[in-house]
Amino acid sequence: MQTLVLRIPDDLARELDAEAKKTHLTKSEVARRRLIAAGSQSHAAASGFDLIADLIGTVEGGPADMSSRKKECLKSTSYGKSRHR
Repeated sequence: MQTLVLRIPDDLARELDAEAKKTHLTKSEVARRRLIAAGSQSHAAASGFDLIADLIGTVEGGPADMSSRKKECLKSTSYGKSRHR
């Protein structure tokens, strides 16, 4: 096992200390378990769908068939045309 030295905010240190006393574990073990849990959560939520799931269905209006007529819809809004600055 490798050693890692970190500087953490005082409130986080107090939180780790309190959890260590409550669970009868060392602060290192509490920190290790939190790091492992955070790592597994970030891998599980890495899919694009999971990242935008709360946004799906929140946009009102717009053409219902945008996916099948995207070029026509984009041309009608002048998307991609140069603008004067």
